Amino acid sequence: LTQIPISLSFSPSLTHPRTSKEAMPEAPKNPLKVTDYSVTEKNKKALQFIEDVTANADEAQKRVLTEILTRNAHVEYLQRHGLNGHTDRDTFKKLIPAITYEDVQPDINRIAGGDKSPILCSQPISEFLTSSGTSGGERKLMPTIEEELGRRSLLYSLLMPVMNQVVPGLDKGKGMYFLFIKSEAKTPGGLVARPVLTSYYKSSHFKERPYDPYTNYTSPNETILCPDSYQSMYSQMLCGLRLNKEVLRVGAVFASGFIRAIRFLEKHWTHLCNDIRTGTLNPQITDPSVREAVMKILKPDPKLADFLEAECGKKSWQGIITRLWPNTKYVDVIVTGTMSQYIPTLDYYSNGLPLVCTMYASSECYFGVNLNPLCKPSEVSYTLIPTMAYFEFLPVHRNNGATNSIKMPKSLNEKEQQELVDLAAVKLGQEYELVVTTYAGLYRYRVGDVLRVAGFKNKAPQFNFVCRKNVVLSIDADKTDEVELQNAVKNAMNHLMPFDATLIEYTSYADTSTIPGHYVLFWELSINGSTQIPPSVFEDCCLAIEESLNSVYRQGRASDKSIGPLEIKIVEAGTFDKLMDYAISLGASINQYKAPRCVKYAPIIELMNSRVVSNYFSPKCPKWAPGHKLWNCVS
Repeated sequence: LTQIPISLSFSPSLTHPRTSKEAMPEAPKNPLKVTDYSVTEKNKKALQFIEDVTANADEAQKRVLTEILTRNAHVEYLQRHGLNGHTDRDTFKKLIPAITYEDVQPDINRIAGGDKSPILCSQPISEFLTSSGTSGGERKLMPTIEEELGRRSLLYSLLMPVMNQVVPGLDKGKGMYFLFIKSEAKTPGGLVARPVLTSYYKSSHFKERPYDPYTNYTSPNETILCPDSYQSMYSQMLCGLRLNKEVLRVGAVFASGFIRAIRFLEKHWTHLCNDIRTGTLNPQITDPSVREAVMKILKPDPKLADFLEAECGKKSWQGIITRLWPNTKYVDVIVTGTMSQYIPTLDYYSNGLPLVCTMYASSECYFGVNLNPLCKPSEVSYTLIPTMAYFEFLPVHRNNGATNSIKMPKSLNEKEQQELVDLAAVKLGQEYELVVTTYAGLYRYRVGDVLRVAGFKNKAPQFNFVCRKNVVLSIDADKTDEVELQNAVKNAMNHLMPFDATLIEYTSYADTSTIPGHYVLFWELSINGSTQIPPSVFEDCCLAIEESLNSVYRQGRASDKSIGPLEIKIVEAGTFDKLMDYAISLGASINQYKAPRCVKYAPIIELMNSRVVSNYFSPKCPKWAPGHKLWNCVS
């Protein structure tokens, strides 16, 4: 799940040759030049495009599939499955199976190894996009082609026209966004492999973007493109502080990344203020292009330095965003899925500014936009743009009312294959796994995201992001998914409220070294109150989590004795920063990184255990009784 606050001109490369008789809406042609730039006109065209394409969602999807299958008619993968040039939906669905990464990995490995024959796509694979190292725990290579950059640019160009409807005047100031690149690798065959955001930021679409007041950022390109994450963060923060009165919106990709930036400021504000006071740049910033770009913005400003020092030196950092950047209208970050746990921290730092999730995207494909950006985080829904790819949806079934866990088979039988439905055929309230067919050579690929239909924009569905599939804890027959764990932790946190303590971050693992095995949660806390938290309160937290988990878990604890008492381990401050640093050292992207909710990798568990300062166990078994009213319910 990825979101980036960029808005670019419509790309003419997004208009494809007609392959069907339906008259379909297309992206407006001929990006406007600086000389005839009109914000109002551009916004109007973008909003009309959304209207047209959502009103004709099914026709757009038919055209997209026909285009993909026509241009790739002779690729090895489709020939292997006997498609033989057919471009109609029915034949495609009958012959092409829904797949996971493991199914297509041998073909991807061949391309990565240097095989240039048309295996998946008739167009050359230009590079591989690496998925987040913590999405499902496996680093994957997603093929992409040059024209996909245009498709991503199209989606970005829709964001600010939508936003401008509810927060006008954003073209009158700047955005302060903390954006980063990751150093790239090369496959054995010489193709670049890098995260999707790195690919985008390094492309001409971003670096040579035409003038647009909506892409007027405090961070010069050179600071974003700096491979050293410390120098990049320092210089971006410095520019943001120097231009503080011009900032109208702030953000990052994920909520966790933005909070990391605020913590960076907490740690380094004295150095940053000194640079602003003297108009000189910290010698730790050694990248020549970064120094040159920052020095164009930096000038001695003792008055601003005094103001920043006075605010940062106060005991409380509540509302620090609105204090330092007083004209900020909203915070642009992803706070859906597991990122929702950061909402209280963001509210604290921002004095309750609106938290805006603008778009939904992944390494495989860019999907859609949030057409109601000022909605509550819990109500965020994304409208899938039907021209981005061909979308299908596999109905998700909860196991039963007792566990309420998501049942998602690794491979699909013939009956399950036939259950996939088209974009225009999804049903309100139903949960689905997203399946995509892309222009770059993924066919009926299971993305691994679970979505719930929340409503419709014209004839295009709008989806809540529910969770990533199969992120679970399990000791015995129990299965605990990400959403259930998040809710249980949220319930437990109520016990810490009287002590003015908040949960900064958490992860978990199933400890099977004990007999019976048990769930372990690592908690990093921020304790603002003066009263020490007694051990009994943490024990109550353990029990509260257990009471919130499903019936199968509670039966395993209370009746079968197949699961041991849940354990909470409190870790030192900064532990999850160390975890992120470790993940980045292994190749994770700083943009796409999010703390894993469940860890299985032994070195990570060792790292977490090495920083434990105290631990607590559930003092008794959670309540469980046979014949629970939900036990025999089928959802």
